[in-house]
Parts: sequence; structure tokens; C-alpha cells
Amino acid sequence: MRKRLFEIIEADDLADGYDPASTIYDAVMIVLIVLSLLPLTVKADPPIYTLFERVTVAVFTLDYLLRWATADYKFRQSGLAPFLRYPFSPMAIVDLLSILPTLMMIHPAFRLLRVMRLLRALRVLRVIKVVRYSGTIRILSEVLRESRQPLAAVLSLAAGYIILSALVMFTVEAESFDNFFEAVYWATMSLTTVGYGDIFPVTTTGRVVTMFSSLMGIAIIALPSSIITAGYIRALNRRMEPQGTHVEMLPTPQINTEKTEKI
Repeated sequence: MRKRLFEIIEADDLADGYDPASTIYDAVMIVLIVLSLLPLTVKADPPIYTLFERVTVAVFTLDYLLRWATADYKFRQSGLAPFLRYPFSPMAIVDLLSILPTLMMIHPAFRLLRVMRLLRALRVLRVIKVVRYSGTIRILSEVLRESRQPLAAVLSLAAGYIILSALVMFTVEAESFDNFFEAVYWATMSLTTVGYGDIFPVTTTGRVVTMFSSLMGIAIIALPSSIITAGYIRALNRRMEPQGTHVEMLPTPQINTEKTEKI
């Protein structure tokens, strides 16, 4: 009984086959997560939104308790250890924090939590719960984890270039910036090719630096995209291998050398 509950509430894995009950459970939970965020879109709390809040929190609480009750299957351990470990796992903490702000609505004894109104903002953490139920997001998380070294290298390159270009701009056009932080802000906006226009160069040298920074930004921003795309395709191929399918990247155009030689 508990094992079957664990198979249903745990996110379905493409490599483990299709489980209709688990897929339906994931879809229902995603819908409830979206509904639970609706009260955050308005300043007042209409009765219908209050109903949404209470129903979704009741389901989230049940989900939390079921996951806690099947923690031994999750961690593949026996005894009391997995049940003591589960409340301190990252997703369990997110689950608890997403439920806690609504306790003030359930019983008057929890009205002391109104002093901590900041906890209402923690309901936004329910968005993170979608990671557990979405296969695509789980694959993306896996890709980011596996590609952390090349992504960190690109991030270091971008950070180094931002500091360097900020130093150059702060030196050649000091009158345009009140402090070095504004120069860093300008360099970041230029590197990402956003350019809000609130800070801009007025000298020829400064404009040349801005042009070069924008061009560099196009190259640097393109690197993470290619890394993530390649990693995503590799992750898909690993998950689809048991099914005998394979995802390939677009082939690189080949030049016909024989025709070239004849020309």
C-alpha cells in the first residue's frame, strides 16, 4: 500500500515507463499550484480565492504527509533514519514553507503569525513545487547540474569582462558616473544588450567601448544557450534509450568538394 502510494506521488520518470496514476497526480498538483498562486495576483482576498487557498493547502498538507510516510522508499533506507531525514530535505522544506503562511487562516491560534506578514510572500515558493511534477523541468535541472562547470566558466568570463569594461568606462568617462557601481551597472546592461538608456556615454571613446561591449555581449550570452541545448539533447537521449529512440542535433551543412574543385 505505501509502496504504491510512493510510486504515485513521486514524479514519473520517462525511463521507468508510463504510470497513468502518477501522471494524473502530477497534472492535478500542477493545476492546484497555479490555483494557489491566484490570491497573490490581487490585493484583496475574495471568498472564491479564500476557498482556493484552503483547498489547495489541505491537498499540499496531505501530499507532504504522504511523502513523509513513504520516506523510506524515497531514500531506500529502513528504520527511523529516513523519516527523520525527510523534513530537512530541500523539497520538504519548500513544501512546509509554502503551507505555513496559510495556518493563520485555519485557526485563530495561529493569528500571531500575522506579525510575520513576510511569510505570505513564501507562498511564491509553491512555484518551485512544479519542478517535482514537471518532467521537462526535471530534465532541465539535470542538465544545469551536469553543465555547471562550463556554465561557471562562461559566468566567470562574463563577470571578468563586466569588471574590465566598467573600469575602462569609469576611467575614460568618469563624469558620466557618480560611483563605480554605476559603471558596473552600465557594463552589465551593455553586455546583456538591454541598454535602458538611463546611463549612456557622451564621448567618442565611451561610445566605442559601448559598441564593443554590446558585440561581446552577443557572443558571451550565446555560449550558455549552446551548452544547455547540447546537454538537454544528451539528457533526452539517455531517457529515450530504453525505448529505442534517439534525438539528434541538426546536421552541419557539408560542402561538396568535388563540385568546388570543378568550379
